[in-house]
Amino acid sequence: MGKNQQDLKKGLLPRHVQFIALAGMIGTGIFKGSSDTLTIAGPSVVFTYLIGGLLLFIVMAALGEMALAFPNLNVQHLVNKAFGFRISFIVGWLYWINWIIVTIVELLASGSFLQYWFPSAPLWLLSFLCGAVIVGINLFQVKYYGELEFWFAGIKILALIAFIILGIFILLGIIPSSIQNPVSNYTSHGGFFPHGLGGTLSAFLVVMFSYGGAELIGVAVTETKDSEKVLPQIIKGAVWRVIIFYIFPILIICGIIPWNKVTSENSPFVQVFSITGLPGAAHIMNFVLLTAVLSAANSGIYATSRTLYSMAQSGVAPKGLQAISKRGIPLKGILITSICILFGVFLAYLTPNQVISYLMSIPGFTVMIIWLSICSAQLKLRPQYKNQPAFQVKWFPFTTILAIVSLTLIFIGFMVNPDNLIGSSVCLITLCILGILSFIKIK
Repeated sequence: MGKNQQDLKKGLLPRHVQFIALAGMIGTGIFKGSSDTLTIAGPSVVFTYLIGGLLLFIVMAALGEMALAFPNLNVQHLVNKAFGFRISFIVGWLYWINWIIVTIVELLASGSFLQYWFPSAPLWLLSFLCGAVIVGINLFQVKYYGELEFWFAGIKILALIAFIILGIFILLGIIPSSIQNPVSNYTSHGGFFPHGLGGTLSAFLVVMFSYGGAELIGVAVTETKDSEKVLPQIIKGAVWRVIIFYIFPILIICGIIPWNKVTSENSPFVQVFSITGLPGAAHIMNFVLLTAVLSAANSGIYATSRTLYSMAQSGVAPKGLQAISKRGIPLKGILITSICILFGVFLAYLTPNQVISYLMSIPGFTVMIIWLSICSAQLKLRPQYKNQPAFQVKWFPFTTILAIVSLTLIFIGFMVNPDNLIGSSVCLITLCILGILSFIKIK
């Protein structure tokens, strides 16, 4: 293979990267996971999303700074530079496993949204069909992936804005509805903190799952033109958008539906639109949710295949995974992801009712470990910069240390919570296996 074929094509435009990062963040976590977080914490979950958003900003700023200081290095390369091969081996594979699970969850969610129209079709079959479509899309050149992701993400974002505007109109009484006093929905039913502060903190697992994906910028930036100019704008822009696209919708859902009436059968967004009585509104919203989770799965296949490619470059994964097709895409990485998707479809065949919520609890753990490794790497690498990047984390090192301490405390909190037994067990077993494999690999 010639040199030009051995490198990934720089086919992504700034608008593509901006939307890839947003698309990774706006998926099942908000559209389906919001019913879980509301059940756990009630209206107070907005504070969980806010704190998570602040931590996310610090992580993205740290990642952006390192990406400018060391061009063409992604998350796994940066961790390798900071802490050596063993830690980067664990973090690289953990990141890959994280995205594999996220991709499976998004495809299962897309199957569950299709069941709104095809209630008798099994979840595994609908999820399989969605998976086949998304894998097909990723076999084209990266610029087509970027273009499709741009429009996919555009539909999601427009729908969320429409939802916010419609919701505000309903709450203000401009659109007639059966809601007498929306303020009472925030204060009655156990108040704003129905399960106390403990409930608010318990929701972090799903919130972390929801926000995971923003660090995809660190993967996509290696395939972007003019990354020095683009990256700071993307980081500053993405965070306030997250606050708008998470905090506002949650507040609107809580005002329209009492938090204890939100069910996990349909998305809370579809439930709100059903209440409005607007003809066809629930069907339109369901279609939007379908494109939203397909888009997040699309981001997932992109992330998993690129992560394998970069790990093969640094010797963490088998060298054969560096093979690039004539179109400039890592084919073997996409094939491995496809096999994992089939395994996820098989799980949906075994336990169609519980599979999504079980799987959704695992990436919350892995996202936290990855975020911790990004912040720690920035703390370690800052003195080694040859040139000071134009974009830097403000109030360093206090901001980075704050993020590391906060993430560590949240992580320990999850580990000792008996409700998270499955997620924490899977996480610990995976870490142990990766630790052992890293020793074998070094030998």
